[in-house]
Amino acid sequence: MTILVGQKAPLFETQAVMPNGEITDAFSLERLIKGKYGVIFFYPMDFTFVCPSEILAMASRTKQLQEMGCEVVAVSVDSHWTHNAWRETKVEDGGIGHVPFILAADMSREISEAYGVLANASESYYPNGVSMRATFVIDQSGIVRHQVVNDEPLGRNMDDVVRVLDALQFFEENGQVCPAGWNKGDDGMVNTPEGVADYLSKNAGQL
Repeated sequence: MTILVGQKAPLFETQAVMPNGEITDAFSLERLIKGKYGVIFFYPMDFTFVCPSEILAMASRTKQLQEMGCEVVAVSVDSHWTHNAWRETKVEDGGIGHVPFILAADMSREISEAYGVLANASESYYPNGVSMRATFVIDQSGIVRHQVVNDEPLGRNMDDVVRVLDALQFFEENGQVCPAGWNKGDDGMVNTPEGVADYLSKNAGQL
């Protein structure tokens, strides 16, 4: 697996289903996130099990992320046509409905490979591999500032995506670092020995 934190996020152009239902052959990540924050989250496959719960959880938080200046893109190895079929399937029938973010296709596996998250699953079911359950947060300069990967049975906490973006924006605005468990409204830490001592003297018992 590739560690991309601190590096430029790999850019790509691919087929996708847009939030308004439009199907395009030329979705560009570069155009979407230029001057903005970005969240790219990979998932194994459409019409599966843990994946729709994660997608719906992200859908519930997309407006909040957009208000923070952040665009959201989901990626799997399925085609844009399969994405569209899943999007047009009602939630109560196992679909995801009209989610408010882009569903990008990665049939070639090139995007998953570029991000280092192509898993070679069981040869009998996925001979070409599937995307791992991975999330990347990208800053306004196109640099990856956060990545997390879960094993296939373990769904992600999408609240933590918002928390990480809050922390990144707090750091950018205040120059203070964000200690363990930091949430919006909490104290930051000045990254000096004196700052560490001051923070721990007030907060160590709550860590």
